[in-house]
Amino acid sequence: MPAILITGAKGGLGAHITRAFLETGATVAGSSRSIAQSDFAGERFIAIPADLNDAASAARLADTAMERCGAIDALIHVAGGFAGGAPIQETAEAVWEQMMNLNARAAFHILRAVIPHMRRAGRGRIVAIGSRAAVEPAPGISAYNASKAALVALLRTAALENRDLGITANVILPGTMDTPGNAPDARNVSAARVAALAVFLASEAAAEISGAAIPVYGAQL
Repeated sequence: MPAILITGAKGGLGAHITRAFLETGATVAGSSRSIAQSDFAGERFIAIPADLNDAASAARLADTAMERCGAIDALIHVAGGFAGGAPIQETAEAVWEQMMNLNARAAFHILRAVIPHMRRAGRGRIVAIGSRAAVEPAPGISAYNASKAALVALLRTAALENRDLGITANVILPGTMDTPGNAPDARNVSAARVAALAVFLASEAAAEISGAAIPVYGAQL
């Protein structure tokens, strides 16, 4: 069965994605800044704490996943964050840095750590969770918009640079999801369905899908 590395595995969406892969029979190396073996049941789950804002920590995560799982067949990059609420001219430097760190720099670090392992193996799937805001910016969240747009560009670049080995890279762009951090709304996108899409993109059936930014807007369309 495949070995899957999931960042942000303990978060609202990350937990859905982790459980979805475990249900397929995959071995899952799940990472967050704070994560424990007890967070998910089953011997096929491996907890590996890491801080992706630190390049060395991201490299250790990839190396540890390889050691514990024997491979990284797919990277599902869920880790990220949200902050905003002010127009550009009132956005604090700290908010800009936070969004770039959580949504762009962390992705760069984990891609740089994982891609060499995939290239040596001659195979791999990369899936990142972006946001509708990456392609349809909303007012008041400029740093978030820009950081998620950077994530899309990064994943598309990864797709181009690794197509010679058939390694795919795609990004899912959900609207507001029904995760605990969001206000309840009947129009919210199902986190379980986003998780199912991530499972599909990591499968052999999705071998010809790469460089895609896939909108998942549901009733918010």
